[in-house]
Amino acid sequence: MSRKEKLILKLLNPGAVLTFHELESILFHLGYIEKTLGKTAGSRKAYVHEVSTHIIRIHKPHPQNEIKFYIKNYIISELKNQNLI
Repeated sequence: MSRKEKLILKLLNPGAVLTFHELESILFHLGYIEKTLGKTAGSRKAYVHEVSTHIIRIHKPHPQNEIKFYIKNYIISELKNQNLI
């Protein structure tokens, strides 16, 4: 099993703690690129799928680097709606 597959399984596991860097790796693997929002964006991040132009918008967690439970659920539902997982 590749590292990308392990990260996707970690995303789908409700008890697993996922870091922001791991989430970005998953999104990049699935064809998303980070869209720059400007100098005043702060912790807001947007990821656009290269083919379908689907957009995922999230806030980068701070001060911890762990993704919150509701963000994980949002990402899972968005990726399932796009038939990517």
